[in-house]
Amino acid sequence: MSEPLALVIDDEPDICELLSLTLGRMDIRTETAMNVAGAKQLLGSKQFDLCLTDMRLPDGDGLELVEWMQSNAADVPVAVITAHGNVETAVQALKLGAFDFISKPLDLNNLRNIVETALKVDKPREQQSRLQGDSMPMRELREMIDKVARSQAPVHISGESGTGKELVARLIHESGPRADGPFVPVNCGAIPAELMESEFFGHRKGSFTGAVRDKVGLVQSADAGTLFLDEIADLPLAMQVKLLRVIQEKTVRPVGASQEEPANARILSATHKKLGKLVATGEFREDLYYRINVIELPVPALRERGDDVVMLAEHILGKLSSKITLDDSARMALLTYPFPGNVRELENLLERAVTLCTSGTISASDLNLQPAAENGESSATFTSTDLGNQVEDVQRQAIIEALEKTRYNKTAAAKLLGLTFRQLRYRIKKLGIE
Repeated sequence: MSEPLALVIDDEPDICELLSLTLGRMDIRTETAMNVAGAKQLLGSKQFDLCLTDMRLPDGDGLELVEWMQSNAADVPVAVITAHGNVETAVQALKLGAFDFISKPLDLNNLRNIVETALKVDKPREQQSRLQGDSMPMRELREMIDKVARSQAPVHISGESGTGKELVARLIHESGPRADGPFVPVNCGAIPAELMESEFFGHRKGSFTGAVRDKVGLVQSADAGTLFLDEIADLPLAMQVKLLRVIQEKTVRPVGASQEEPANARILSATHKKLGKLVATGEFREDLYYRINVIELPVPALRERGDDVVMLAEHILGKLSSKITLDDSARMALLTYPFPGNVRELENLLERAVTLCTSGTISASDLNLQPAAENGESSATFTSTDLGNQVEDVQRQAIIEALEKTRYNKTAAAKLLGLTFRQLRYRIKKLGIE
């Protein structure tokens, strides 16, 4: 196997030499360019395994090159070298598609970590089967997971409670170059405020009463892996300041330690709360918000996923009991229910229905769903049959219109409706459309 090839772009010969020597000790060959034009020429003529570029170049800047590479050398991970403390530039580079960043003066240990991770980017990993659903929102979510998994940019996963945000975080980890490292999930709301700094950053023996031995913090335990901060909105403001420093400087100081240590963990975060609103009210730091929210990944609510609810229900039932199935009334009831608790609620109600079911088939009455008025508005009382009839009428009309537009080409009509051919055929038969 040939040695990897890196492209180093900097107009300072000393920096080029330092980077080339460091990479050479890692058995990585290097070529250098002094400007954007030279870098583009090399990227167009050779296959590189990674790229390191300075931000300021004689004929342009690193951001321009990063953006150009997304269209012309998208398979090459690129890390940018930024001036110390220039967080805005680093965030902008990550948003444009940079793999990672490193600040001047160069920390060679940090550089090695970035390079080692970058060289693992293209290892393909299968993760799609664990994210059930064929709706358009879920297809888009899977595409985004594949895209952000290649980067080391912080990702904020937003969505309602019960939508599966931790599963999405695990898939990002398992699909990316850190998959062989640990995945460390942390519920930020479950750690007492007085223990938070010690839990996150560790402590030295004797640093406070009860510290009878050294302790490794959660950040350090995610070394070479991923730290998932669930319900990050629950972090106290004092802790938000310390977390911001960890993300920016890629270092951590254990309680009672005299020196900082390298922190080599990718940060993913999530919350069901609206962080933007908390920033506006002063409950969440604006600088931390922009740092963790480089890429936002919204997870759709179950009610936005169409037929996925039935597919998910059958998948969950298959794990709970291979003998119990859903009848048509249960399927329609599931399709018309808003699921405020999302996938978690679906799992709970199916577990209950399996326990209570005596016939081997779950019907709408076994599910015991109570359709509620949304947004606090009063509404007439509908039975599940009334709602089912309304939904069927809407579906029937949409399918007929799609068939007429496509001259009764079922494959084209299915695509127009965002359905699979099999789903459309099932609907046509079920709704009695000739």
